[in-house]
Amino acid sequence: MGDKDISFAELREKLAADLLLIFLALGLPIGLASTDRTFGDGDTAWHIAVGRWIFEHGRIPTTDPFSFTAFGKPWVAMEWPADLLFAGAYHVAGYAGLAAVVSAAVIALNAILLIYLRSRVGPIGLTIAIIGMDIILSGFLLARPHVLVWPLVAAWTVLLARSIETGRPPPLWTALLLTLWANLHGSFPIAAVIGGFMALDALIAAQWKTLKQWLIFGAVCLVAVCLQVNGIAGILQPFHVAGLDTLHLINEWLPTTTKNTPQFYGMLLLTLGLILWRGVRIPIGQLLLLLVMLFLAFSQLRHQSWLAIVAAVIIPPLLGSPKKSAGKSLPILAAAVPLLLARALWPLNPPETVSNPGGLLAHVPAELKSQPVFNEYSFGGPLILAGIRPYIDGRSEMYGDDFMTDYTEIAKGDWDRFERAVKRYDIRWTILPQGELKLRQQLDKSPQWRRIYADQVGVIHVRTES
Repeated sequence: MGDKDISFAELREKLAADLLLIFLALGLPIGLASTDRTFGDGDTAWHIAVGRWIFEHGRIPTTDPFSFTAFGKPWVAMEWPADLLFAGAYHVAGYAGLAAVVSAAVIALNAILLIYLRSRVGPIGLTIAIIGMDIILSGFLLARPHVLVWPLVAAWTVLLARSIETGRPPPLWTALLLTLWANLHGSFPIAAVIGGFMALDALIAAQWKTLKQWLIFGAVCLVAVCLQVNGIAGILQPFHVAGLDTLHLINEWLPTTTKNTPQFYGMLLLTLGLILWRGVRIPIGQLLLLLVMLFLAFSQLRHQSWLAIVAAVIIPPLLGSPKKSAGKSLPILAAAVPLLLARALWPLNPPETVSNPGGLLAHVPAELKSQPVFNEYSFGGPLILAGIRPYIDGRSEMYGDDFMTDYTEIAKGDWDRFERAVKRYDIRWTILPQGELKLRQQLDKSPQWRRIYADQVGVIHVRTES
């Protein structure tokens, strides 16, 4: 046999490496994105509706075009590119199209990590890093714009991690990542947190000789972030949202606990155990970055995803695993295109829930659809997508603290507040979920309201008084 001949053991090892890549880069993302959980948020519906509105009107809305309680009120369509993408995918292939978009985002995320880590850690470390990250992300894997930002977070962190090796900032053109990020999602201030701390390590490695280059890069990045279609309103929007007093009423803004995300604590303990076991010394900038991200993750659930991605880039190379290639990544990743096409063509119909109440909405009488409704928060997006103006939906920053507080008290059963809302907005019908919702129980008992339909998802009541 010649030198070029491959032994059976080498062939088996190569096949195992390729299968691992196929699973991590393609199988795992498509599998995660095809679950019912992907469509478990009513906000998906209004994002589709926004994209549809932009296609129809040829511009981005600057005031609310959807609700009847805030109609015409200033509103920042912060995630308009994602809205266009969701609307297009939904128009072409329904929920299967949305699953394909989400799959593509997770494939891109995992591919970036694979390409970066495959020369820095062995197969076991690579597998733990990717699966560990995806376990945490699975709790936030929804057909919503933040998922489209995940590959950008990974790419941004990888670029900065490589800059630590050279001491120099990434090429200036890479700042365009921040332009895309700033237009896709309001999480773009996280980029400054990542960039600042990792630049510190790069400067230390270069003995501060590249300070001027980093200052120039920072200035270019600032300009890139400001290149927003929404202008100054888009730049200030994340800070406006973060300043709301009623954020605690929204699940994703709640603090992290062992009850709401036990998988986060499991992966955190595993990571800390590996760091202590290997005696890893984390450079000061990256250590401070991880601690800040950890604080944010404990403060609010939604920040777990940023920590998971950043940690997956930073920590594995520090563990000192042997550097060993895990198969040919680029040829395997080329298979993503036909797989995503198959995902879009394969029918997908999520179950009926408050996020997808198709059967419930089908029983709304035609004459009621144009009349004011009081709806539960989760129904807002589906109502918008169905062409019905809601009382409230997931755009809480537009409605404001006072309105959110008033709505919450009504949902808890404050009948006086409810009657004031009925009088103010001339509410003619309600759509509420099943379960122990006090307002629904009060409507059932009131002679002024009549239940006209109910299923396993929700209940519709109509006002009987004139």
